[in-house]
Amino acid sequence: MTGVTVHDFDLRFVSLRARIPFRYGIATLTAVPQVLVFLEVGVGGRLSRGVAADALPPKWFTKDPGAPYDREAADMIEVIRAACGHAVASGRRASLFALWREVWAAQAEWAMGKGFPPLLWGFGVSLVERAVIDAICRALDISFATAVRGNALGIDLGAMHPELAGLGPTDLLPTVPSRRLRVRHTVGLADPLTDEDIAPEERVDDGLPQSLEACILRYGLTHFKIKVPADAQAAVDRLGRIAALVAKYHGEYAFTLDGNEFLADVGALRGLWSTLMGDGRVAEFVRGGLVALEQPLRRDAALDDGARAGLLAWVDRPPIIIDESDAEIGSLPRALDCGYAGTSHKNCKGVIKGIASACLLECRRRGGGMRLLLTGEDLANFGPVAPLQDMAVVATLGLEHAERNGHHYFGNLRAYPSPIWRGALGGHADLFREDGVGGPPVFDVRNGALAVGSVVDAPFGFAPAIEPGWFRPLDEWRPS
Repeated sequence: MTGVTVHDFDLRFVSLRARIPFRYGIATLTAVPQVLVFLEVGVGGRLSRGVAADALPPKWFTKDPGAPYDREAADMIEVIRAACGHAVASGRRASLFALWREVWAAQAEWAMGKGFPPLLWGFGVSLVERAVIDAICRALDISFATAVRGNALGIDLGAMHPELAGLGPTDLLPTVPSRRLRVRHTVGLADPLTDEDIAPEERVDDGLPQSLEACILRYGLTHFKIKVPADAQAAVDRLGRIAALVAKYHGEYAFTLDGNEFLADVGALRGLWSTLMGDGRVAEFVRGGLVALEQPLRRDAALDDGARAGLLAWVDRPPIIIDESDAEIGSLPRALDCGYAGTSHKNCKGVIKGIASACLLECRRRGGGMRLLLTGEDLANFGPVAPLQDMAVVATLGLEHAERNGHHYFGNLRAYPSPIWRGALGGHADLFREDGVGGPPVFDVRNGALAVGSVVDAPFGFAPAIEPGWFRPLDEWRPS
């Protein structure tokens, strides 16, 4: 490859409506637009189109309880447009990594004048990055895993984390990507645990499971991501019920607990944890399968000196990781210094950033940091692009399980045009199945896992080409 140039961009959208509400933190998602970013990219003298996609979720990039969704969505769209503009303005760059650094720097400078936080403005950069990766892999006819292991993307780990100078992704990542991904099923704050919990007017008659118990029985689930209520007693009661339900079907299980940024400081966290561990059912559940406690502290406090002192003084603390606080290149090293066990990977926080995080954690593990971990998390990823690109990354990073929730909250691909259906079933027969007879494709979760071999072998996630004309221009989207 002799250079990368982004020539033009085209922003499209599709409207998604959830089959059941997804309550996480202070938001409940029932409908959401998904933006598709199409880039025309010059790759070594040839023109290639790349695509990336993500939903615009409320109350995640900026958790402002008083902000109306139309303003949140406008901000997310603005950072996406800005990042695309910076990519075009960057001209020809030697590699994806060089282009990414240029766009990252330009976006950061632009966002300062807007007052946008890094997690938000970085979202726009991540979509550009993903679409360029897709274009490069298609132009060179290689898979994402091959591009990473051969460093066709030009990633300089030492430029991000100086302690990795002289090392490349090949030195620190698995030699082969995973071809089977265990599903860590999301249990949202409003999700019914049994069918008896579902009010008659809230039942969904679409042939897919709705309650946690029904999902366990249908999909053979063994891994879970459990949203924890802010109230300590409510958390004990709900986790106790979940523990009994999981134990009813499985002797071995694993789960993460999502703290949803509910707590202000480590003292409050220790109080909650003491309450949870004071309940025999919950304590046994935790001892039997806790992977990590995710982002329990608010992002404005999670990495400050007070949090550092509190965590380091808590000698027998559970493994705690950051998520929303992982917005900048230096966030993970700071978190490790504060006593956290690691971080999450989400494509919306950046693919290159996620690769560097995985490499940093592996390097420190080899130096004796055995408790360090990287989890794979979701952002209500759904459709033919976003979740498959995410799975291509987590498979390359060697993760054995990752949160998957799009198929649960959104169901099948009915919102997408029929060529997408044919492409999903034709190009990814191991991952998708028809929903009913001749129905839209849906993820084929079996024995608690997804077969992702076709995703790993594709250029970057979804194998078939996708046309912008299948979707409406983003300018036409309205909050209503």
